[in-house]
Amino acid sequence: MTAVYPGTFDPITNGHSDLVERAARLFEHVVVAVAASPNKQPVFSVDERVDMARRVLAGIDNVEVQPFDCLLVDFARQRRAGVILRGLRAVSDFEYEFQLAGMNRHLAPDIETLFLTPAEQYGYISSSLVREVASLGGDVAPFVHPHVMAALNSRMR
Repeated sequence: MTAVYPGTFDPITNGHSDLVERAARLFEHVVVAVAASPNKQPVFSVDERVDMARRVLAGIDNVEVQPFDCLLVDFARQRRAGVILRGLRAVSDFEYEFQLAGMNRHLAPDIETLFLTPAEQYGYISSSLVREVASLGGDVAPFVHPHVMAALNSRMR
């Protein structure tokens, strides 16, 4: 079965890659779906985010990274995915994710939403927090792949 793991990934963090690695053990194929998300005004372009994710996840054979700019359930259907993966870091994530899952179930009752929690050491990491730390000159090495750290340092300074 194929699973789609959507997100903005601005940038991809070690928490994201932890979820992808674990999902890759559960599913035959995992598509990391990088949302264009122009309304969020991402720091990195969708092409840059796709490139970073591909570099970070290059060692996982059953994972591919693709951009998307349509309704998530339509993208999932295009990829013949039966599951949408979502990460839950904290209880505060649950309400929003629960609403998304309900809407996706209404739009595509044949596609299930599965929630995964990150490993303990990544539970507090978010892309926005990583961007903020990097913008203030802090060390983000524990939170992101070295390639992502270099891109952040270049962009934020």
